[in-house]
Amino acid sequence: MLTKHYFRINYILMKLILRLTVNVFALIVVSYLVKGFEFDSLFAAIVTAIVIGIVNTFIKPVLQILFLPLSIVTLGITAFLINVLLLWSVSFIVSGFHINSFLTAIIASVVLTFVSMFLNKLSDNN
Repeated sequence: MLTKHYFRINYILMKLILRLTVNVFALIVVSYLVKGFEFDSLFAAIVTAIVIGIVNTFIKPVLQILFLPLSIVTLGITAFLINVLLLWSVSFIVSGFHINSFLTAIIASVVLTFVSMFLNKLSDNN
């Protein structure tokens, strides 16, 4: 019985590490593709991936529910702007992660979405 739980915990940890690795790689790819989206070090990219994960887990759903009526009226543009604002706000929180302008945040958000989708599909083993 103990070994069954042990393997389950290991499986969950490995998936978490894989997802973190994919997100760090996606952020690094975006930093090469988008001028003005920069990291001072690999450690800053890792911390940024963790903070983005936390923000997307806890803050983003609350904002999406609060702005749902406006998002419906604007056909999803508000949901997109929430993503951009959250990404841009993470650049103020994490030392070593810089986004030069709001336009850079918009472009980086779009590129990050596509790069993350592509890399997550590659790493998905279903």
